[in-house]
Amino acid sequence: MRDTAPRRGTDRRGPRSGRPPVDQPRHAAYEAVAAVNRDDAYANLVLPAILREQGLIGRDAAFATELTYGTLRRLGTLDAILTSAAGRDVQRIDPPVRDALRLGAYQLLHTRVPAHAAVSSTVDLVRTVGQGATGFANAVLREVAGRDLDEWVSRLAPPLETDPIGHLALAYSHPQWIVRAFAEALGGDLGETTRLLIEDNERPPVHLCARPGLADPVELADETGGTPGAFSPYAVYLDGGGSPGDLAAVADGRAHVQDEGSQLVATALAVAPVDGPDGRWLDLCAGPGGKSGLLGAIAAQRGARLTAVEVAEHRARLVANATRGLPVTVLNTDGRLVGAEPKLPERHFDRVLVDAPCTGLGSLRRRPEARWRRQPSDLPALTRLQRELLAAGLRAVRPGGVLAYVTCSPHTVETHVSVTEAARRSGTPVDFVDARSALPTGMPGLGDGPTVQLWPHRHGTDAMFLALLRRG
Repeated sequence: MRDTAPRRGTDRRGPRSGRPPVDQPRHAAYEAVAAVNRDDAYANLVLPAILREQGLIGRDAAFATELTYGTLRRLGTLDAILTSAAGRDVQRIDPPVRDALRLGAYQLLHTRVPAHAAVSSTVDLVRTVGQGATGFANAVLREVAGRDLDEWVSRLAPPLETDPIGHLALAYSHPQWIVRAFAEALGGDLGETTRLLIEDNERPPVHLCARPGLADPVELADETGGTPGAFSPYAVYLDGGGSPGDLAAVADGRAHVQDEGSQLVATALAVAPVDGPDGRWLDLCAGPGGKSGLLGAIAAQRGARLTAVEVAEHRARLVANATRGLPVTVLNTDGRLVGAEPKLPERHFDRVLVDAPCTGLGSLRRRPEARWRRQPSDLPALTRLQRELLAAGLRAVRPGGVLAYVTCSPHTVETHVSVTEAARRSGTPVDFVDARSALPTGMPGLGDGPTVQLWPHRHGTDAMFLALLRRG
């Protein structure tokens, strides 16, 4: 195949000014994918802005969203297929043309868009971003269209019998190190690992949290056209599209957008029994404020007060906005300063939440670019920070009080290893509380305890980890 893709040094900008020769949904998706790959943007931030700028609503906005998120989730598999179809490593294709080809390949392999429409619309898009590359794009996409997805996977993936991790990584578009981490967390069960990978590639539902004392979940479901959640007493599942931020209940602070798993782990801290007083609560890593908002609403019903700590100034402002009107004090400081910061005294708080920074491998459904940005080399610095924050949290909680350690990652190094090591080194008597007892009765798939790992394929939530510790 003759390579007519433009060389480096050519224009890498998006479609040139003026109305693009392709339809607006594809144009919007291209701009979003290009921004993510070129500028390290986040799809959940950049795409809504593009949709607003281009005035896309309804089915057009839904199609652009599907193309954007689907292409980013399936990037690894699409790139392997494009490499084969092009006869050269996809990374050697000029970036604007490469992103357009990814969108075209996604349409061919994952949507009902007719092959001729996917090819012709992508070639039109390439014409606007890669001068002289239309013939190359046409040839590559016709090669892609010659096989369906299963045939491509069979052709390119390592055999499942001899290299199961490599096979699953290519078939379900996850880096091998993440597949390996998921399999380890699931006890080596490849069937369940496969179900998790499949779920990771699905569009996640939108969950609302009806703030206790401010909204009733059944009434909120009626108001929003949703349904009450399966597990969290505050959850509402939204059925349709649209922007949840436009809902009246969200705008006036009666509810906020929050995955049901996040609601469950925050509520677990609030319901775990403590010995003695129960008026001083602490969220040690509060940004952007979802769990603080829920805990603050529960605290208001009990006459308690929450201190919410966030080290980043802009995220502290988000916490302040998320907790406005609630008994919450926001501190813009480092949570590791417990004992050195006057407002964070040791042995002072009845309940402490350590929702530690992590790889975010538990929310890959919602952050499609994250699986390609995270690397195993990220783990040492993150786990060190997790243990330092957990040590600070254990200093902050009083004897008889309870601490919840939470990560949005199932990676065992960030979960069991971090919490066990921090508890061992704390120098204070610490007991694990069976976290299952703080979750709804009858909730399935919680394991043997004392810690709990939630899963998208088991519970429909992000993969949240929860450990409850009581200081002696």
